Amino acid sequence: MNKIALIYMGGTFGCIGEPLAPMPYDAFQPQLERILPPQYAVDCFKAPSIKDSSACTAADWLLLVQQIQGLQLEGYTHFVVIHGTDTMSYASATLARFLGQTCHVVITGSQYPLLNTAGDDTREFTDAIENLYFALESVQRLASGTYQAFHHQIFHGQTVLKTHTTELDAFSGVSADAPCDTVTNAMAVDAAMIARADELAILNLMHQPVRPAHLAQQLENIAQRPPHFLILQGFGTGNIAVNDAILAQFQQLRAQGCLVVLTTQVTFGKIDQRYAISDWVHCAGIATNTTHGHADLYAKLLQLYLQYDDAEDWYRHWDTTTKAED
Repeated sequence: MNKIALIYMGGTFGCIGEPLAPMPYDAFQPQLERILPPQYAVDCFKAPSIKDSSACTAADWLLLVQQIQGLQLEGYTHFVVIHGTDTMSYASATLARFLGQTCHVVITGSQYPLLNTAGDDTREFTDAIENLYFALESVQRLASGTYQAFHHQIFHGQTVLKTHTTELDAFSGVSADAPCDTVTNAMAVDAAMIARADELAILNLMHQPVRPAHLAQQLENIAQRPPHFLILQGFGTGNIAVNDAILAQFQQLRAQGCLVVLTTQVTFGKIDQRYAISDWVHCAGIATNTTHGHADLYAKLLQLYLQYDDAEDWYRHWDTTTKAED
């Protein structure tokens, strides 16, 4: 049996008290080790960054990738990561894109803490134990790659989205047992990449049913200090109402070093190029989303940002970066 590296990164799983707050790792580790099933060989590790997952950024996940790549050099090939649920899908997609198929990774967490309020025993009701046990079992049987395990379900890591705030059945995605086109190439992480990732600026704009003039005004405001990437979430398959002024603003943003990416606010499904959007998208010089979902789009933008220098290069390599196909 393969030895498993269990990495703790925080989240509700390790919280105690009222209101909930993270338990210090040195106190939490013995409690965690106490409930590990004896049939698995597990070594516990503290992640480089332990925090509420809503505060996580690309640098935190790249530090985690760097830790996993370092443990690989020590002979570990199987990893389970305990993570908060708020940004777990972003963590899953990022690890999937940077680790490729070099190892076996399962990310899990919980909606309820492992321990009681005092932190001296397991909680009377918790999903933490069953999620952890399921992750430990899954990482042994699945092919190499990154997956997310939660509430008796296991998904390809690039495809996961959180779809409920509080229910145990909180995530959706493509089942790990179903075929799925996912990233195969790994990307080694170093200190310079982590420092650069800290500067990444992404703005997401969900389109609303308002007059095009309001979108034009928003774009004009954004152009005062544009991000590296502007994600524009349209309706349905990516449809939005545009005019010449809006198209000109898209082109201006590109000239200012901002790549605009058109995607959909619909939870699942991809942009359909059969519709008229394909014509104005090409004219505007913006990219269309080809990933598995919003979290995977974030991970792809991070990859592009770290690999290439500017919006022209990001656009030029948009379709050569590994993408999802139906």
